[in-house]
Amino acid sequence: MRHTGMALAIVCLLTPASTAGAQEVPADRARAAFERLKQLAGDWKQRSTKDWEGSAAIQVIAGGSALVLTSKVAPHPGVDEAMTTVFHMDGDRLMVTHYCVAKNQPRLVATSISADASRIEFTFLDATNLKSSRAGHMNRAVYTIESNDRYRSRWTFSQQGQERWMEEIVTTRRR
Repeated sequence: MRHTGMALAIVCLLTPASTAGAQEVPADRARAAFERLKQLAGDWKQRSTKDWEGSAAIQVIAGGSALVLTSKVAPHPGVDEAMTTVFHMDGDRLMVTHYCVAKNQPRLVATSISADASRIEFTFLDATNLKSSRAGHMNRAVYTIESNDRYRSRWTFSQQGQERWMEEIVTTRRR
């Protein structure tokens, strides 16, 4: 029994606090949200509450099993970066891997999806190239699909266990 308790303690330490106790999203709702996200394939303009503009391209790849969103900030002094976010199903879970300018790759899992799949909240699960959970990383993202031509995403960055900033990006389809 002593070893079992130690193993349980190790598992608890490795489980991300942000998803601990999170309500499981029904599989049919996760699949519906993924199909809804795929309808956003195309070219987009972005405007952030952090006062930057950019562009995005969304592409369905790998036989429809993944959706790749690549965003690029419009050139301005000191910033000329692209980031990629990949959406995919992992069994019955809807997942996101965000390839971030912070040089890490947080994986987030859908923890809340509205009945009509227009609002999807993703919460930090784990990450690659992250020295500790206290190092800076994207911790949460909320996508609100207003129409096939407009959606919003809100991103939360976490550092030292605290939310450091959040920005909202309004994205509209290019005509």
